[in-house]
Amino acid sequence: MDGAVADWVHRLGECGYVADANVGAAIYLSILLRRPLLVEGPAGVGKTMLAKALATSMGKPLIRLQCYEGLDATHALYDWNYPKQLLAARNAANTDFRVDSVYSWDYLIERPLLKAIRTSPSPVLLIDEVERADEDFEALLLELLGEFQVTIPELGTITSPQPPSVILTSNRTRELSDALRRRCLYLWLDYPDVDRETAILEATVPQLSSDLAAQIVLAIKRLRGWDLVKPPGIAESIDWASTVAEVGQQALSEAIIRWTLSAVIKTHEDWRIVEGYGLKTLWRMN
Repeated sequence: MDGAVADWVHRLGECGYVADANVGAAIYLSILLRRPLLVEGPAGVGKTMLAKALATSMGKPLIRLQCYEGLDATHALYDWNYPKQLLAARNAANTDFRVDSVYSWDYLIERPLLKAIRTSPSPVLLIDEVERADEDFEALLLELLGEFQVTIPELGTITSPQPPSVILTSNRTRELSDALRRRCLYLWLDYPDVDRETAILEATVPQLSSDLAAQIVLAIKRLRGWDLVKPPGIAESIDWASTVAEVGQQALSEAIIRWTLSAVIKTHEDWRIVEGYGLKTLWRMN
């Protein structure tokens, strides 16, 4: 198994995603067992990027369903093309029209979940921020995640000939049901350690020197310990590194931090916290 895990770490790395052994093992088992993978962790640690890197590494299309409050079957699974059905009914007014004739595939609008189980070759299905939807939507997912099938009353049960690789992400703003968790393998994705985050910056911002990448990572680590409203994730690390590199800096200074930290700190409350600690604290620690 070690070889398979190392292979997935390498494959994801070739797609620009710096993974560790835990990530490699979770992806390997998810593919091997054909089980959905639930990835939880703080915002901005690379959960969505993992799904994108997986699709790229496997040479498969990515189908993404962004969850939100009020999401239902008509937006996640399928809907009927009512204007087209009505037009067909009007055109057939003088014939032996049957109502059930407009409940066929010709009048069906595929949404991401149905599209994912009907697409061949099988895609990677990303169900992003699943906790933003409500419990009714979770119940809707159970059939798909457990059997890789969808039931449409007018058409019957549609089973996937080639089940998609499924990744669900959650920032844990709401607790998910036990029924949903039972159908998934699990991966907790936390903030990376200093070495891994430095490697991520070097891979995504190649014009950045190793010394400057290390300085930024250490400053980011200090910011995460300051009880901010929105602690910086990997996405903010990359944004800051890109900003500093773009303005042609080779090292951090108090002035550079002051004028570029807007790539990291995104709320007034967090700016007040940072100013309370002092920008010199971020600069001098490097």
